[in-house]
Amino acid sequence: MNLFADIRALVLNNLAAMVEAGDLPEGLATENVTVEPPRDAAHGDMATNAAMVLAKPAKMKPRDIADMLAARLAEDDRITSAEVAGPGFLNLRLDPSVWQGVVAAVLQAGTDYGRSKLGAGKKVNVEYVSANPTGPLHVGHTRGAVFGDALASLLDYAGHDVTREYYINDGGAQVDVLARSVYLRYLEAHGQEVAFEDGTYPGDYLIGVGKALKAKVGDAFVDKGEQFWLTEVREFATEAMMDLIRADLAALGVEMDVFYSEKSLYGTGRIEAALDDLRSKGLIYEGVLEPPKGKKPEDWESREQTLFKSTDHGDDVDRPVMKSDGAWTYFAPDIAYHYDKVQRGFDALIDVFGADHGGYVKRMKAAVSALSDGAVPLDVKLTQLVKLFKDGQEFKMSKRAGTFVTLRDVVDEVGPDVTRFMMLTRKNDAMFDFDLDAALEQSKENPVFYVQYAHARVTSVMRKAVEAGFNLPHERLAVADLSGLTDPAELAVAAKIAEWPRLVETAARSNEPHRVAFYLYELAQVFHALWNRGNDKPELRFLQDSEEASMPKIALASACAVVIAAGLGILGVKPAEELR
Repeated sequence: MNLFADIRALVLNNLAAMVEAGDLPEGLATENVTVEPPRDAAHGDMATNAAMVLAKPAKMKPRDIADMLAARLAEDDRITSAEVAGPGFLNLRLDPSVWQGVVAAVLQAGTDYGRSKLGAGKKVNVEYVSANPTGPLHVGHTRGAVFGDALASLLDYAGHDVTREYYINDGGAQVDVLARSVYLRYLEAHGQEVAFEDGTYPGDYLIGVGKALKAKVGDAFVDKGEQFWLTEVREFATEAMMDLIRADLAALGVEMDVFYSEKSLYGTGRIEAALDDLRSKGLIYEGVLEPPKGKKPEDWESREQTLFKSTDHGDDVDRPVMKSDGAWTYFAPDIAYHYDKVQRGFDALIDVFGADHGGYVKRMKAAVSALSDGAVPLDVKLTQLVKLFKDGQEFKMSKRAGTFVTLRDVVDEVGPDVTRFMMLTRKNDAMFDFDLDAALEQSKENPVFYVQYAHARVTSVMRKAVEAGFNLPHERLAVADLSGLTDPAELAVAAKIAEWPRLVETAARSNEPHRVAFYLYELAQVFHALWNRGNDKPELRFLQDSEEASMPKIALASACAVVIAAGLGILGVKPAEELR
């Protein structure tokens, strides 16, 4: 049940009837007609922009259209009033029975209430985290991991066929640096004094890897040149780091469907195949690039390179894919990787990058557009930086990592559920100050507590109902007489619950899972408001003297808990049964 979609259908049907009656001209496009909650709840339950959208193409005044539409809508049993406001907005008020019906629909559908067929089974690849396998995940990766995982869950809930994917950047020079760092820990395990120089990684997390390498090869690599050990140590170290990263992700509740190795693209013809595809479309050529912006021509050494004509697909400049010395650029394997995604038959691609990859967006979108002939859209989501605070001070680097705060540091401080919810209380491209102390406060200002408290209150009501001897299983609540739910505070909860299916589709269309967190906070607000109203009006309390009087009120509370649990499930957060 999607009440907003139902009322929009009612609006469209009446507009069609107005066309048939000659009140509106034929051929009007109605795809931009919306039905949504009004900005000010005092204006009504729903609002439609139909008259505003259609006025210009119909060559009519918006209020004239709104007046005619209002008269027709008012004839529907669900509509108690249809009022024209301002230049032609139409505000609707619904009969209490409509909101009562929403509660019943939620209890009958369970956590499937709000699930959508919007995605129509389309295959979507969501690539996220994709950190270099050179150490544990840091707090920036944490935000990308939470955002990407919640987005994947949201799209799945909205009817898409989702693949969660991690791209292992194991083909670049940084993996050689990792191997050298592990080799130093290996020598250390043999009792030698070592110094971490030339950019090697000093974090304690490599101590165990060095010892494990010693256990595997003994002293076979001691005091040997790189040519004897670099390849083997690189593979050993990469796998050890990926084990660490998988464990970090598991601690956050993130499970990937696919781990794709960049290294698998080299020496296998995959890069060549992707570039051949572009070449066949006339998009690969030999040329010389203009100096970058801000660079004087005399300071720029022009070199002929193999270039991708990305400007044909919306980029600012063409991009090199092969250097003048014949080596691939960093961009070449990325093209091949996305070519592989297109070949795997995905209908849409989503990449979640850190904010420092902003300059990479246009070229990657151009590549996917060219590789798929414009058939496969790529949406790149950038996650901004996170600053951590504890005891009023910025949370400093992790001793274990050496240079940064790790994902495990955050999870150990506040737990995975709090970490995940808090990371989604800001839009992905907004800077975020994460106060670790505030995240554990039990107050309205802490959104994760506030939402969890609402769910815990419902479970408390259910326990007390059992203790009171009431026989109110879910099956009875789902078919209960809900006509007693008439107070504005009760109907406000039902009305907010009714927004859930619309919210799911809105968030999924825009790839914005933070909307779910915002919605859950708003739902918790109206629930707690109703709870507090019961302090002054005993007739609004969820538990009444009799089972019959309690049933509709417990049904409302249960419906609220169902939606909270569904929303938290999308965010990857377990709903609380009780809070202490």
